[in-house]
Amino acid sequence: MKGKFHWVSLLALALSLPLSTFAAEIGLHGGTAAVDITPQEWPLTLRGSFFPKPAKSARDPLHVRALAFENGKGRAVIVIVDLLGISREVLDSAKKRAAETTGWRADQMLIAATHTHSAPSSRAEGSAAQVAFGKRLVDGMVEAIEKAVGSLQPAQVGFGSGQVPDEVFNRRWYLQDGTMPLNPFGEIDKVKMNPNRNHIVKPAGPTDPEVCIVDLRTRKMKPLGLLANYSLHYVGAINLGERQASADYFGEFARIMPWRLRAMSTDNFVAMLSNGTSGDINNIDFHGKRAPRQPFEQCRIVAAKVADASWRASKGIADYRSDAPVKMLERVVPLEWRRPSKALVRRSKEILAMSSEEQAKLPRLATNYAHRVLSQEKREGKADCLVQAIRIGDQAIVSFPFETFVETGLEIKKKSPFKHTFVIELANGSYGYLPTPKHHELGGYETWLGTSKVQKDGSDLLTRNLLEMLNELHQAR
Repeated sequence: MKGKFHWVSLLALALSLPLSTFAAEIGLHGGTAAVDITPQEWPLTLRGSFFPKPAKSARDPLHVRALAFENGKGRAVIVIVDLLGISREVLDSAKKRAAETTGWRADQMLIAATHTHSAPSSRAEGSAAQVAFGKRLVDGMVEAIEKAVGSLQPAQVGFGSGQVPDEVFNRRWYLQDGTMPLNPFGEIDKVKMNPNRNHIVKPAGPTDPEVCIVDLRTRKMKPLGLLANYSLHYVGAINLGERQASADYFGEFARIMPWRLRAMSTDNFVAMLSNGTSGDINNIDFHGKRAPRQPFEQCRIVAAKVADASWRASKGIADYRSDAPVKMLERVVPLEWRRPSKALVRRSKEILAMSSEEQAKLPRLATNYAHRVLSQEKREGKADCLVQAIRIGDQAIVSFPFETFVETGLEIKKKSPFKHTFVIELANGSYGYLPTPKHHELGGYETWLGTSKVQKDGSDLLTRNLLEMLNELHQAR
């Protein structure tokens, strides 16, 4: 009889407690990690230009940063890496290892590159220094996921956005009649990337100035982690003297943000900045209003503005949820590789057989694209493009394994059923540029065969899949 009374009393006590007592145990949990992957062996070739040059040092550290979210059976870990891009093979290897050690499935992991142009390749091949960095990279991604998952604690999350319109510029321009140069294929495009500013007429597309944030806090409202998103290409440094590896403005943002949130001494706080849809957006003021900068100065300026906007967004969050649902979906969408015509293949072979004097008379980058055309001809099968959609409460995040045009991101934000939505590009692979069909008609660098590698309506197909996934997440309970 005493035993019966004991269990009845416990049940009555449990029913009398507020739901928040149990939310602290079964509600949202969050974890964070930051792992330094700065190369330890040099020289390394930085892959952010048509004419790569070796670097012998790092100006600032490269990192893998991660935020993990869990609520009940729902899990998602978002990983941002200070690299130009990461191949699907490298990512799959890291995810497989992390899944084995954490118990989290690979389809609960999003890994994206920031697109800094001052970083080595992700592949562990080539020189001894590159092989060493490739191994350090994979080990770092695995460690970051393990630490983020291993540090999960009761948490709450809020969502906000701000604006930084004065640092984003559409880089594709219509030009004055008669001023468009020949492209590498000997043809005339309708628009040009980064043209002579004396010839510009109007930009060929919009920008997206929004800075979106996911603000993760402890149950006592201490800053735990912050994920921001901004649709801007790398900023870069003036190439004076020796080149150096750098995390660009993404790394500067991560170092500044703890001061904005007064989290300098907070255990495990991690801030990270993901790249939005910036395939046609950069930081060049084509009207020439900007004063000259010292090396890396503009990185610091842009990072400070994005950090300020993120701070204002966090101050505007009225509701942090400790019960935010977490759910993640992914699909593999096969896209056809673009194929060069027989005439273009023949012409490319002729170009590469020319003397250097003959090649010098060709349009700029003709030899580069002759190599790319022949490489594209050899591609087999299809591009198995992995796209993901994540729900964290009222926030939705989707990903593309491409440098994605801003129009695509704006369309997804407009059509999403969620109150807050943003896009992370160069996630789960790196397949080049993804222009919209309209921009394929206009031509320009981002549409050239070898820069753009998949079918011309690929952006429409991937967008359609992601919107279907967002609607599925929105309807799920």
